[in-house]
This record gives sequence, C-alpha cells and structure tokens, in this order.
Amino acid sequence: MSLRADPSRTETRDHNVQSVARACEILKYLQRTPANVTLDAVCRSIGLPRPTAYRLLSTLVGSGMVEKVSKNSYRLMGQQVQPRLRIGYASQSDEFSFSRLVCDSIRSSAYRANVELLVLDNHYSSRAAIRNAEAFILRHVDLVIEFQTNHQSASIISSKLLEAKIPLIAIEIPHPGAIYYGADNYQAGIIGGRALGKACMERWGGAVDEVILLELPAAGPLPRSRMTATLAGIREVLPRSPDVKAIYLDGKGRFEDSLAIMRKHLSRSRSAKTLLAALNDPSCLGGLQAFEECGRTGDCIAVGHNASIEARRELRRPGTALIGSVGYFPERYGDAIIKLALDRIRGREVPAATFVKHRLVHPGNVNSLYPNDGEISRTESDALLYSKR
Repeated sequence: MSLRADPSRTETRDHNVQSVARACEILKYLQRTPANVTLDAVCRSIGLPRPTAYRLLSTLVGSGMVEKVSKNSYRLMGQQVQPRLRIGYASQSDEFSFSRLVCDSIRSSAYRANVELLVLDNHYSSRAAIRNAEAFILRHVDLVIEFQTNHQSASIISSKLLEAKIPLIAIEIPHPGAIYYGADNYQAGIIGGRALGKACMERWGGAVDEVILLELPAAGPLPRSRMTATLAGIREVLPRSPDVKAIYLDGKGRFEDSLAIMRKHLSRSRSAKTLLAALNDPSCLGGLQAFEECGRTGDCIAVGHNASIEARRELRRPGTALIGSVGYFPERYGDAIIKLALDRIRGREVPAATFVKHRLVHPGNVNSLYPNDGEISRTESDALLYSKR
C-alpha cells in the first residue's frame, strides 16, 4: 500500500478559500431548509460568528444568489418557500415554576426551529383546556402540544382534535391517541421511595409509624402509580414497612390545599416517625409547612417530585425535613418535544411514548446540578415559596 499523499487532495486543501467554503455551506443550508431562515439560525447551523454570517449573506444577496425577505430573514433566490409550521401549545399554568420552565423551553426550541408557536394558558382548569383546544382548531394549527392535568378532560380534548385531524402530543398526562412525553412515573416513584427508606434507616433505624402520600386523583391512574411505586421503593429498603399504614391524601398538587389537608391530618395523628411523599414539590412543601407550624419537623422525612426551584431552595436550608426531590429537568423538555412534533407533522415514525430520565436531587448534589440558582431573582422565588404561608 502506498503511503504517499493524494496530490489532488493536497492541492484542493492548499487552495481552499475559507470565505467561499463558508458561503457554500450557507447556500447548502438554505437549499435544504424549506422556509425563510433568520441570521441567528444560519449562525447556529453553520457555526459562524454573527458578523461573519451577516457579511457573507450580504455578499450573497448582492450577487443575486440569496434573497433578503425581511430585515432578518433570508432564502435562496427564486426558492418556493413553504409556509411556516404552526403549532399550538396549551400550557398547564403560570402558577407553577415547573410548567413555566416547560413553556420557556418549548418557546425557545420552537424559535430555533423557525416554528410559529401559539401559546395559550390552561390556568390549571379543565374547562380552559377544552376551550383552548377549540381555539387551536379554529386557528388551523398543524399540531397541538397539550399540558393539562385532568384526565377526564383528556378524552374530550383528544376527540375534538382527532375530528379536526390535528395530531396531539400530551405532556405528563396521557391523552387517548396522543404521543406521550413526560415522567416515567413508576421509575420516579421508585427513586423517591428508596431515598425515603434509606433516610429512615439512617435517622430512625428503619422504624416508621406511617407513610403519607399526597396525591392528585384528578390526574388519573398513571400519575398515581408514582405514589404506589414510592411505597414499593420504601419496602425494598425497609422489609417491615408492609405492616405500616399508608395514608393517601388529596393535596390537589398545590401548596395551599396540601397545607390545609395536612393540618387536618396532624390534628388527629400523633405519629412520631412519618414518611411523606408528594406528587410534586408544591404539594410536598405545603405538607412540610404543616409539620413546621405545629413544631413537629423532626417527626417527618419527606421527598418531592420535579426538583423545582422552590424545592432546591428548601434542600439548601439547614435542618430541613426534605431529603430530596426527584428531578424531571423541565428546562430540557423543549428540544425533545419540538423534534417529536416536527417528525410527526412530516410523517416520520415517532415513538408512542418518550420518558424523561429521572435523578434524585438532594442536598449533596443540588449545587453541582444547579450551580446557577443564585442568579434567579430572590424576589420571584421567595414569593413563590412564602406568599401562601
């Protein structure tokens, strides 16, 4: 085998003009993109600094190869551009930091994908969610991304969109005929239950009087499996725990409702060793507040779900009864969901369900997983945590 360099390749490399090569990359990108593209999109796709990309695009416009459609939008000269895809997103509520992060993530990903995103707020209401689905139908969207909590409304929303021939992606709560994206509820529950069991062994030698599960029946059977899996995780670690009484309370997924129902329970219960698990962090923090109010914080070990900013702040507080929160990382939802949406609209094969990867966030790793929490406005996060106390 000859080890001599190919002279034709050497010549090509030696005579390569970088600006011409970059201009060709831009032209190829515009050719394979069936829509007008922004300067920012070109920068991200080609990996060019903004000033360089602007100069190259201006040169291509001046030479008649590229057309400047608007102030910051370009396409190949004479290219027949398809209309922008229009996706409707029904956000769960602005009430929760988790749903706000999901919404922000989807907005950012849709922008990067050059998708027109119509955002409506479900206000944590089944009636609002149904109205929003009807509004999306009237706007003739290409696909709907639905984040609403009531499983009884799911069939109504799905039937309306199915009749309108609009595909649906459902976040966290399954909807008939929809692509599911969200929690692996059983696995998340197992993670939380094991953490509770281990903490119980360390603090109380495995002794426990009762297990309280703050659930959300309105969300349906799949989210409830998060709570039943929590019990399974506890029993993996504590072999005697099957004899312990498990109490299900409807915290409605909210701080205020969970605080109220836990106050009522603690007025009757004198259990000195309680394991507390909740469907989400607001519910968990409401339950913990009830223990704190009656001076029984030491009687409780708790785990939440979502690893929201409120829970992460609580995890950093000395002496907290919260030993961890199962992470869902909503800031990462957008890229995966928008990719699913585009694949579904374009007729590509997509999985029926995609699950997020969970991890327990606890006092030992919260700073490494979320090192930028200090940059979040203290006014905003404190208001979220303490306004209802």
